[in-house]
Amino acid sequence: MPQPIDADGNLIPLDEEGHPIDESLVQEVELSRLNVARSPDKVTDRALAEALTALNAATDVTTDAAGRLVVLIDGEWKTIDSPIENMALYIDLMADGTIDGLTNTVVTSKFANLVDGQMTAADLQSAAVLLAATADKFTTLTLDAVMYVNNLLGVNDPAAGEYIDLTSVSYDRETIFGDVTAEVLIDPEGDGTWTVQTVNIFDAVFDGEDASGTAAAGYTLAVDDSRAVINYIHEYEVPAATTN
Repeated sequence: MPQPIDADGNLIPLDEEGHPIDESLVQEVELSRLNVARSPDKVTDRALAEALTALNAATDVTTDAAGRLVVLIDGEWKTIDSPIENMALYIDLMADGTIDGLTNTVVTSKFANLVDGQMTAADLQSAAVLLAATADKFTTLTLDAVMYVNNLLGVNDPAAGEYIDLTSVSYDRETIFGDVTAEVLIDPEGDGTWTVQTVNIFDAVFDGEDASGTAAAGYTLAVDDSRAVINYIHEYEVPAATTN
């Protein structure tokens, strides 16, 4: 059974029956789409295989404004945006800092951290994006929600007192998103006239307001910032061109 944590990420002491001694410290956790963490292993395994098939078939790779992987396959760009596929990649990466089965040098040459066999700060930033892409884009993610999902996914093992080491995280919003742009639909005058414009994500999503954090708090901020960007670029997405 996952052990609850307080607003500061500290474990809440439990009594002999597993109930919090001080229930006032307990936070309600809104999992929403993160309930996919309860999916059977066979579902996760299939999703991982599908994600790896796309990544290993790519002839080019980049990231979108939120940091999600975008691959070029047969001349078409495709975002790895399936929640269950992102969750499967997250579980694999968080196990040891490597996505097993990722063999395409087109991808690994640009994202060497995904196959270097060690858990690094770069891996944790990549993992934050993967977890954000798993979550409901409309729901703000709290520290408690992130830690609880890590418990459900087996990234943490509270019973054994084993938790993913997040002490190397040092996240700064402006550093990650300060120069990121995206092409979106904007109604600048609020009169119903929508035009395609390139916007700066740091300004458009965060109103130019910086935020930073370290360790678990910084990791949670990284996850939620990426989620907020996913929400924004989805809300103002430019429709794909259609042909008659």
